[in-house]
Amino acid sequence: MAYIAGIDLGSGATKTVIIDEDRKILGRGSARTQADFGVVAEQSLTAACEEAKIRPEAIVYKAATGLGRYSLADRDIQITDLTCGARGAHALFPEARFVLDMGAQSTRAISLRDGGKVKAFRTNEKCAAGSGGFLQRIARYLELELEDIGRVSLEAKDPQPISSVCAVLAESEIINHVSEGKTVPDIIRGAHDSLAERSLGQLRMVGYEDSVVFIGGVALQAGMVEACRQLFEGTLHVPESPSHIVAYGAAILGLQRYHKRVCDADAVATAGR
Repeated sequence: MAYIAGIDLGSGATKTVIIDEDRKILGRGSARTQADFGVVAEQSLTAACEEAKIRPEAIVYKAATGLGRYSLADRDIQITDLTCGARGAHALFPEARFVLDMGAQSTRAISLRDGGKVKAFRTNEKCAAGSGGFLQRIARYLELELEDIGRVSLEAKDPQPISSVCAVLAESEIINHVSEGKTVPDIIRGAHDSLAERSLGQLRMVGYEDSVVFIGGVALQAGMVEACRQLFEGTLHVPESPSHIVAYGAAILGLQRYHKRVCDADAVATAGR
């Protein structure tokens, strides 16, 4: 049995998914991204191997993706995270034709062709107000752990709108809400609603209709998921471990290349007989 690792070296965290030749997920790992991508990747891979109950030496092929993909010295292939996210989402929800990938640095709306290939996409990278980085800043200002704001958002009674598309100006709006005595849940839900509205605008730019798969680290926040469900017209699919879907897609594409490598080697061996 061959084991394939997909390693997503992202800006906030480095995620690893290990699959077998049937594309079954055997293990997942994660480590906070730091300056040395190689060390962080090893930590993430080790954690995934422990869950999969295999040794790192059993990995026969490594597919790297994410912004740090070129820093992984022992990679067998590097693939863009856009391609990997689309392929991973399609593998889990083949009926969906749209993907919303919301991470720490950017939010991307993707439309898919048959087979999970990218047809079109729109990304928001110019301002933190359109991505998970904005929520990190809000959590720090409100003195909350990032892991808690998704739950706190669900307690909102009167969500406070945040209209600015600039992170700095949006932060000023939040300060005004605090000074006016608005509750923390209402402020956070307002931020989630704001991100959901901008995400829907991006999805419409790529022809959005029907269902969408929500992936990325921000999809772990229950309040963000609820904001999207209330706003979007179609079905919202949220996979298990949404932050690992890009790594899963990398592993799937890595498995395809591994099979091609084996077939090519067999062909050479046969021709040499």
